[in-house]
Amino acid sequence: MSIPYTPPLRDMQFALFELAGLEEIAKLPGLADSDRETLIAVLEEAGRFGSEVLAPVNAIGDQQGTRVEGKNVIPAEGFDAAYRAFVAAGWQSLPFDPARGGQGLPVLLSTAVNEIWLSSNMAFSLCCMLTLGAVTTIETHASAALKDRFLRKLISGEWTATMDLTEPQAGSDLAAVKTRAERAGDHYLITGQKIFITWGDQDFSENIIHLVLARLPDGPPGIKGISLFLVPKFLVKEDGGIGARNDFYPVSVEHKLGIRGSPTCVMSFGDQGGAVGYLIGREHEGIGCMFTMMNHARIDVGLQGLGNSERAFRLALAYAKERVQGTSPGQPGRVTIIRHPDVRRMLMLMKAGTEAMRAFAYSTTATLDRIHHDPDPEARAWHETRCALLTPVLKGWCTELGQELCSLGVQVHGGMGYIEETGAAQFLRDVRITNIFEGTTGIQAMDLVGRKVIKDNARALNELIAEMQAVSTQLAGLHIEGYAQSQGHFLAGIAVLTKARDWLLANYTADINAPGAVCFNFLMLLGTVCGAWQMNRAAIIAKSKVDVGEDPDGFYRAKLVTARFYGEHFTPRVHGYFQTLCAGSESIMALAEEEF
Repeated sequence: MSIPYTPPLRDMQFALFELAGLEEIAKLPGLADSDRETLIAVLEEAGRFGSEVLAPVNAIGDQQGTRVEGKNVIPAEGFDAAYRAFVAAGWQSLPFDPARGGQGLPVLLSTAVNEIWLSSNMAFSLCCMLTLGAVTTIETHASAALKDRFLRKLISGEWTATMDLTEPQAGSDLAAVKTRAERAGDHYLITGQKIFITWGDQDFSENIIHLVLARLPDGPPGIKGISLFLVPKFLVKEDGGIGARNDFYPVSVEHKLGIRGSPTCVMSFGDQGGAVGYLIGREHEGIGCMFTMMNHARIDVGLQGLGNSERAFRLALAYAKERVQGTSPGQPGRVTIIRHPDVRRMLMLMKAGTEAMRAFAYSTTATLDRIHHDPDPEARAWHETRCALLTPVLKGWCTELGQELCSLGVQVHGGMGYIEETGAAQFLRDVRITNIFEGTTGIQAMDLVGRKVIKDNARALNELIAEMQAVSTQLAGLHIEGYAQSQGHFLAGIAVLTKARDWLLANYTADINAPGAVCFNFLMLLGTVCGAWQMNRAAIIAKSKVDVGEDPDGFYRAKLVTARFYGEHFTPRVHGYFQTLCAGSESIMALAEEEF
C-alpha cells in the first residue's frame, strides 16, 4: 500500500531562509547566485518528485526487499525506474562544481532536498546519499587523473558509489581491518571480505564505485596502516568507456529489521586473483581520507532521524484527524482522537521535535557552504570548528529523538500502529538503524566529549553558549504572551549546559571512565538545548511577523505555540540528563563481569 506524502514546504522554507540564511549563502563566491524564487522552485519540484516518484515505491521496497541472483543484486520493483527518473531530472548533481557537470547550488539547499528523499523513501535515498559523500571524498583527496576519470559520471548519477569499511572482525574498530592490497604497477589488487555494505550492488546504474579500506603488506599495524582505494564494479577504460567486470561480487544480502528496500551486502573481493583498485590520497593515510565521507554521512544520518520523524508525524496526524474514538471533556458526542489531550500531547511532541531537528540540521549544514565558499579565511576556520562541534550532536541527538518520535507515531495509531498495513511501523523499523549507522550514538558522544570539548578546552562550546545567551536576552525583551515559562526553561537549560561543561572539565582527569560514562547524557543535554536555541530563534522571528500583521495564514502564530511547547516539554529534560551525568562512572563500572 502506497502512503501519500506531502513535504512540509512552508516550514522547510522558514528553516532554510529565516533561520539558516539560504538566500545569503547562495550569493557566496563559487555558488550559482540563485535568487529566492529559483531556490524555492527547486525545493517545490523536489517535493513533487518525492511525492509522485519515490513515495509510491517505498512500501514496495519494504515488502519485497532485495535478493542476489547469480552475481548481482536485484532491487525491489520500481526502484530502477525511479532511479532513472532521478538521474534524468539531474537531482544528484545539485551541490557540485559546474565544471564537472554539477549545478553549483548550496549544500544547504541539497540538505533540504535530501530530507525530502529520506522522508519519501529512506531505502532509495541511501544510494544517492552515499554517492554524494563519495564525490566529496574523491574531490578532496584523489589525484587529478582519478577525478577526471570518475567524477563526472558520479555527479550526473549515471554511476553510484558506496563505502566499504566494515568486516566481520572490524566494526567500529577499523584498526582491525584485514582486507589486503598489493601493489601492481599503476594500480593495486584488493582481496578480502566486507560486510554491511549499503547498496553494495544493484542493476540500475551503469557502474558502482566502491571506496574500500585495505591494508598494504608493509603498512604499520593499527589505524595508521590503512589505505583507501577506489574500486569500480566495472573497469573504466582510458576514454571513459565501460570495460570488464572487476573481481568482486555480492555474496548475500542481509535480512533486516528495516530499510529492506536497501541492499546491505556481504562483498567478496579478489576471489580470482584480486580486484583492481586505485589509491586515493597517500598510502597508509586512508582513515583521514575516509573520514571526509564519514563526516558527510554522519550529517546525512542525522537527517534520517528528521526525515523519518516528519513522515511518521504526518501519518499520525492524518490518522488522529480521522479516527473517531471515545469522548472528550466539554465536547459533545464521540470525537476524533485529536480532541483527546494525551493524543495532542504526543502529536505536539512529534511536531515540535521535528521542527527543532529541522532548524538545527539546516543551521548546522549552512556551515558547510561557509567553509567552502566564504572569502574570509578566518570565517571559514570558525565555521569549520562550529561544524566539527555540532556534527556528532546532529547525528546523535536527531537519531535518538527520531526513535522516540517514530515510536509515538505508532502509539497515536494505537493497535493499528502495530499492524503493517497502516505504514506507521515501517518508519519505526527504518529509523532504528540510524543511531547505529556511521558510528553509534556512544561513538558520537565520545567524539563530542573527547575531541570537541575536552581536547578543545570547551572553546568552541563556550562560543556556542554565548550565542545561546544572546538569543535568551533578546527573547526576554519581547515579552511574548504566555511565553515566560518556556523562556525560563531555556535560560535554565543554558545554565545546566554550563554546569555540565564545568563538571566534565573538572572530573575527566581524576576518573578515567568519566568521559565514556557521561558522554551520552552530555550529548543529549547539548542536543536538547540546541533544539531550544533554534526554536527560540524561530519564536523571535515569528513574533516580529505577527506584530506587523504578516501572518495571514497563522503560520507564525503556530510557530510561537510550537516553540513554547518545546520549551515547556523538551527543554526541562536537561535536568535529568545533568543529574545522571553527575553520577559519574562509579555505579556504571561497579559490578564485576561475572556479577552481571
